[in-house]
Amino acid sequence: MPFQLAPVTLPGIQQSVRRDLDLVLDELRRVIAADFPIIGEVNEHLLRMKGKMFRPTLVLLSAQATGTIGPREVSLAAVVELIHLATLVHDDSVDHSVLRRGQPTINALFSHQVAVIMGDYLYSRAIVELVEGNDIEPLRVMAQVTNDMTVGEMRELSAHDVLEYSEEDYEHLIRAKTASLMSGACELGALSAGDASREALKRYGMFLGMAFQITDDLLDYNGSASITGKPTGLDLREHKITLPLIAALPRLSSEDRKLVERLMADPAPPDDLIDSVIAAVEARGGLAAAHERAQQLALQAETELDAVPSGPARDALRDCLVYAIERRS
Repeated sequence: MPFQLAPVTLPGIQQSVRRDLDLVLDELRRVIAADFPIIGEVNEHLLRMKGKMFRPTLVLLSAQATGTIGPREVSLAAVVELIHLATLVHDDSVDHSVLRRGQPTINALFSHQVAVIMGDYLYSRAIVELVEGNDIEPLRVMAQVTNDMTVGEMRELSAHDVLEYSEEDYEHLIRAKTASLMSGACELGALSAGDASREALKRYGMFLGMAFQITDDLLDYNGSASITGKPTGLDLREHKITLPLIAALPRLSSEDRKLVERLMADPAPPDDLIDSVIAAVEARGGLAAAHERAQQLALQAETELDAVPSGPARDALRDCLVYAIERRS
């Protein structure tokens, strides 16, 4: 059956778990609280720049689809968001990014040293919460997730010859760096369910996460900075190769390929060069090919929901797929 697109919004998806998401925010405030002044100051900024809570939403919807939401699930949703925040803080420091969600990054507002230590603090607080839960399964899941995410970061840093980077290499990277956390979020929500539903939601989260990251990479080419909160072409500026460029490379003219080579060789490529590469990638079908791959992954994720009991929560998880590949920020 073809994947059906329908207009959905994240607030609409979150409607059935809105009260629980408020509890997750309360948990976050409790968990990251610290007496040390600078940590408290950074925490306030982090909470101001918090995102859309998509990953905690996946925990809660997976729990709702396979059972009920209780204090355990709320706590686990907070842990997932903590780990997500930690990765963002570290990513921004590694990339020397100055904006995140339209606000100054921790490294820009404070320092790279503070950002690295703060990311470590958030990771450690997540581990403390998991240990205090005295429940080995969530700890086992998230230990593997954080290991996978670290390997994904190393894969990205090790991509020296970016023009030889294959689609297979790219999918290994996004599976580890991005999709592993969404997969873990869905699995955490289904811990009380039977093995079939738990494994299906784990796979659903993996395919969803890959589709989500491809869409993120597309937004770097065709998104609006006023909506995404970061400059268009940032990945190219930082010499990151993503699926749109990988898909377009074999179809580029020799002249366009030289433009890409110039961009990758320039430590600070000018805006007009970035714009020219973006135009070439779009003209050679790179954006269309990446969007098609995101849709294929969403279809794979949708089939996994057959193992989940029917109901509003499963419908909301299906809507998450539409949101993942059609969003504009």
